[in-house]
Amino acid sequence: MKTCDVVISGTGIAGLSLAIQLNERKPNLKIVVLTKSEPEVTNTSLAQGGIATVYNQITDSFEQHIKDTLSAGQGKCNKNVVEMVIKQAPQRLNELINWGAEFDTTTNGKLDLALEGGHSQNRVVHYKDKTGFHIQEVLWAKIAAAKNIKVLANAFCVDVITDNESDENVAIGMSYMTGTDNEEKTIFAQAIVLATGGSGQLFNYTSNPEIATGDGIAMAFRAGATIADMQYIQYHPTALYEKGKSNLFLISEAVRGFGGHLINSNGKRFLFDYDIRGELATRDIVSEAITKEINHSKEDCVYLDVRHLNQEDFKNQFPTIFNKCKEIGGNPETDLIPIVPVAHYQCGGIEVNDCGQTSVKNLYALGECSCTGLHGANRLASNSLLEALVFSYNASKQIIDDTHLIVPRKTILQNSKAKADAVIFPKVLYNFKCQVKQIMTYRVLHGNQEEKMKALTQLIKIHTDLMECVDYYYRCKNCCELENMLQTAMIIINQSSHALHLETNKMNEYAFS
Repeated sequence: MKTCDVVISGTGIAGLSLAIQLNERKPNLKIVVLTKSEPEVTNTSLAQGGIATVYNQITDSFEQHIKDTLSAGQGKCNKNVVEMVIKQAPQRLNELINWGAEFDTTTNGKLDLALEGGHSQNRVVHYKDKTGFHIQEVLWAKIAAAKNIKVLANAFCVDVITDNESDENVAIGMSYMTGTDNEEKTIFAQAIVLATGGSGQLFNYTSNPEIATGDGIAMAFRAGATIADMQYIQYHPTALYEKGKSNLFLISEAVRGFGGHLINSNGKRFLFDYDIRGELATRDIVSEAITKEINHSKEDCVYLDVRHLNQEDFKNQFPTIFNKCKEIGGNPETDLIPIVPVAHYQCGGIEVNDCGQTSVKNLYALGECSCTGLHGANRLASNSLLEALVFSYNASKQIIDDTHLIVPRKTILQNSKAKADAVIFPKVLYNFKCQVKQIMTYRVLHGNQEEKMKALTQLIKIHTDLMECVDYYYRCKNCCELENMLQTAMIIINQSSHALHLETNKMNEYAFS
């Protein structure tokens, strides 16, 4: 049994920036950071676009950024949260620069601001087309220099431990498994933080890494936290299509802001048929348009066309994307780039207040696994890294204010280490996982109640089969991950079905009023 002041699950921008903020504010805090896989494997490392912030206040303004965010969120955003995050953005960006981050500049030395879909102004600060990777490197350098921050790699978090004897629901620790063994360990802390990322791996096509299996959502749900708006899974419209693959390489929205066109199998720029903004419409509109074009044509994909652009400028601006296209045998200078929409970002999640606090005392949630009210039904491009920075800053102040509280340290019996033949055969779990991914499609998310109920019935059947296996075998790491996937998938379908029911009732009331 271990103890510390703060335990953080997740090593993306949310978890790492929180650890740094806490260390700078109170260097004597003992902080433990758990990472599911290797520390650098996160959604943050794959973020290409950048950080949306009002930097040029001559042409841009907080009001315009707020309006763009609210518009993208389809009326589902919390306006107070939107205003708070956007007005903090310049401070958080400067803080990141002070920590060592460098961003692309123009010839006159000013920050180069990119334009992305849904934005009315150029306001995205970036580092080539690998902004997230660069930021993560900067944060890791700060973490390495902090003596009071301990990182446990390959530590799969199993459950949030709550004090069942308390009159209120209080989080007091976290259980986890390390390395390749399946021995459950525990760590107790005064603040428990989930920064576990999203749930893209539940879906048939995704831009997310293999670790994004909805673990934080499932853990928080089992601990009694409120989960909200999980039906709002954002699909990114442009991922590099490769036949037979589920994990697809993302092509940044900034490519369309740079002048890239989307065309169908007949060579037509079709987006203006759906929205006057064409390629610069918001992600939900572009993804829906592409899906309709694919369904209509019966083709596997549509195409991104950058052949008309200045190729030297394109290669300099998007070297990672250019090289990836070349790697799979395509040449952006002469060839069309095949693309499809992919599950990209989870706009809902564990409901939190302005300081990242959940409905469970001492339990915090930050980053993509949280539901802050910023994104509403559809995240505005490049608002996610910004959200993580702002809420980590706010949470650090709240945690420090609360760390004088004494948290009960309870001794919990440890499970004995499982023998290899006592766990469910990996191929069985893999087959279950593939079934989940086949069920969770764009069509199910946006389909009718019959399609949703069919999907839910299938998920319940898989979950029942898994639980029957657990009755005979040890609850190993892979089994826990699959259980998280199933619970999160069922929450998504349930909340999606409920939202559709409310929407249908509202439309019926309007029709007959």
